[in-house]
Amino acid sequence: MSRRRLIAVAGTAVLGAAGAFRGLSGRYFPPDEGQPGAPGGPAFDETYRGRRIQGEPTTGGAAHGPHGWRVTVDGKPLGVMRRADGSYLSMVDHYGSYGTPLAAARGAVDELGEGQALGGLLH
Repeated sequence: MSRRRLIAVAGTAVLGAAGAFRGLSGRYFPPDEGQPGAPGGPAFDETYRGRRIQGEPTTGGAAHGPHGWRVTVDGKPLGVMRRADGSYLSMVDHYGSYGTPLAAARGAVDELGEGQALGGLLH
């Protein structure tokens, strides 16, 4: 492989990776401590886009971890997991990063759209 070809391939790979990470970084919002859905914050119960979203902190069991949340959308469980950077993801939207479990649940509702329900399995 020529030097020019190697530089072109490497440059394309770097630009592609930068574009992929740019799309992910724009969706994370840091949590406001003490707000509903924030770590250590109170439980939440709201209607968002016609869907009922409920969430409550768990007490640190193995299934949810020390910052775990039990979240439901229309009464069906939504798997929500905390990432290493402190943001949250949902099982509906693996690639989104959200500042709180409430924001992750709203993102899941956005992904589901109208008429589509959760499957009920946590993953």
